[in-house]
Amino acid sequence: MRRHSAHLTHDSAVLPWLGANFWSRTGGPLMWRDYDPKTVREELEVLREHGLTMTRSFFYWPDFHPEPHRIDETLCERFADFLDAHTEAGMGTVPTFIVGHMSGENWDPVWRGGRDLYEDVWMVGRQAWFASQMTRRFKDHPAVTGWLITNEMPGYGRVYQENPPSSDVVTAWAQAMCNAVRAAGGTQPVSLGDGAWGIEVTGRDNGFSLRDTAEYVDFVGPHVYRSDTDRPRQHYRAAFECELASVTQQPVVLEEFGLSTDTVSAENAGIYYRQTLHNSLLGGATGWIAWNNTDYDDLWDRSPYDHHPFEMHFGITDSEGAPKAPLLELAAFADVLEAVDFARCRRADTDAALVVPAFLERGYPYSRPADRPLIFTSLHQAYVAARAADLPAGLVREADHLPDHAKLYLLPATRQLTTRTRRELARRAQEGATVYLSFCSGEHPGTRGPWFDDLDGLFGVELQLSYGVAEPITDDVLEMTFTEDFGPLAAGETLTFPVAGNEDSRAYLPVVPRDARVVAVDGHGRPALLVRETGSGRTVLATYPLEHMAARTARVNPEQTHRLYAALADLAGAARPVTVDSPYVGADLLVHEDGRRFVWLVSQSAEELTVRPDAVGTLHDLTSGEQVTDVRLAPYGVVVLELT
Repeated sequence: MRRHSAHLTHDSAVLPWLGANFWSRTGGPLMWRDYDPKTVREELEVLREHGLTMTRSFFYWPDFHPEPHRIDETLCERFADFLDAHTEAGMGTVPTFIVGHMSGENWDPVWRGGRDLYEDVWMVGRQAWFASQMTRRFKDHPAVTGWLITNEMPGYGRVYQENPPSSDVVTAWAQAMCNAVRAAGGTQPVSLGDGAWGIEVTGRDNGFSLRDTAEYVDFVGPHVYRSDTDRPRQHYRAAFECELASVTQQPVVLEEFGLSTDTVSAENAGIYYRQTLHNSLLGGATGWIAWNNTDYDDLWDRSPYDHHPFEMHFGITDSEGAPKAPLLELAAFADVLEAVDFARCRRADTDAALVVPAFLERGYPYSRPADRPLIFTSLHQAYVAARAADLPAGLVREADHLPDHAKLYLLPATRQLTTRTRRELARRAQEGATVYLSFCSGEHPGTRGPWFDDLDGLFGVELQLSYGVAEPITDDVLEMTFTEDFGPLAAGETLTFPVAGNEDSRAYLPVVPRDARVVAVDGHGRPALLVRETGSGRTVLATYPLEHMAARTARVNPEQTHRLYAALADLAGAARPVTVDSPYVGADLLVHEDGRRFVWLVSQSAEELTVRPDAVGTLHDLTSGEQVTDVRLAPYGVVVLELT
């Protein structure tokens, strides 16, 4: 099964974007009023010296478009010089048109007058006119490598979830804006700049649908800032969202990510960048634009920094232009991209599918939007567990039908599936696949319990549930003891799992086996894991919501679901090309078009580790070519090797 890793192309040239969102330290969003050509060139030179190839730049809308039918030509002259500075530095930039939201504040052109940005025809026309005017001015400049319509429009057009526009309205607006760029002669890749915060990624309906707008854009750009209670989950957050954002199979550019060094230590800032860059690469991203290029200590009395002071220190350089830990990590990452010739690499194929239920992104009648956070968090935790198991699972969408050629289907803490998918999974198991599902009751009493057609028949059990009543898990820790060998898990071995959830979801599924056999029991002797052989394959049922419970537990990873996933892979014959005997180290592969293979080893340990990867072939240092057997990983470190 092919995992998504599309590269962005333009004029037949591959463009591996590695850069920073750019506001000069002379003015932040008001930089065009205080434009200093010398300072801009100094700032760009620091970025280029550290391997960055591009920036994302911004037409601050109130300044560039001061009247409905007028562009500020003085600022356009300054932007032209800004483009020239990029050419001098050997860099490109992606201009952003409608910049009314930035760093915790919204700014309107004085003439907007409260008009709706999506549905007021005149207002949409003014936005499209502005985009077309700026495109005509700068489309032929060699420094322009792409276009973005907005910056985080869901936080500006209508603030977040307060009366969000419909998808039909947003898609029509997106069509008008992208068409304006194309009609004005813009041939470079274009996207929306909305952050990919719509329903296919987050489960929240804000009107922006990646599926609906795919016809008009050339790439998808997640903005990832959400936090977590578990460090490995946080380190894999951007990667997971990039996986979800690839729903349209278009290139994924991690358009914004980063942190304020007012909130973390310098060391931990570097670790977060290192982990986010490498994990998102393994998650299918093919471009990275950090937020942002510099700190703004001298702008403390200007908005937004006077009321969002931490926004002053998101920079990868300080306010004097010196590199901070994040820029050093970007430089090291740039070296790796060059060493493996990343533009000609793709992710290795996989035999394992992590199934994304259609209920995450589709509002079926009388289904509850409140169910979607459970789907998201359970999948996210399962993704982390698969990484710990060195199992390169590809995300597949139930809404797009399941791939025929997966050997292992993982459905973590899955309460809802369509009837068509349940029957399709039965067929896949009959034909040789392994189908795993862990039961989840759901987090809401109004929809408690499984939402399936004949769960009994699929897994060879008889449910013993009472109507409307959750069967509570009374233990603080689940002990799952194997009654027979299960892949590498030996009879008598016990796995332990955290128990968590609310009064609805902290529940197990009481069953009696019919044509399934019990392979593991809980601490009370009840079935905890059952296998039903069917045709040349099998179905596997966990009666506890393992991934959901872990997702609701702080500082839990690595927890022992990874051992279950490794056993399932062994049982299914799903390939794990490189494995490491430590759940703290995830291993994965990139494949070059010339046949070379590159191994990534990513540590989630706060301590230095030495590991001996197991792979078919020999591992070699990228620089010296020397064979490597034992690999030392610094705390939260990354090592990339060639596999021959």
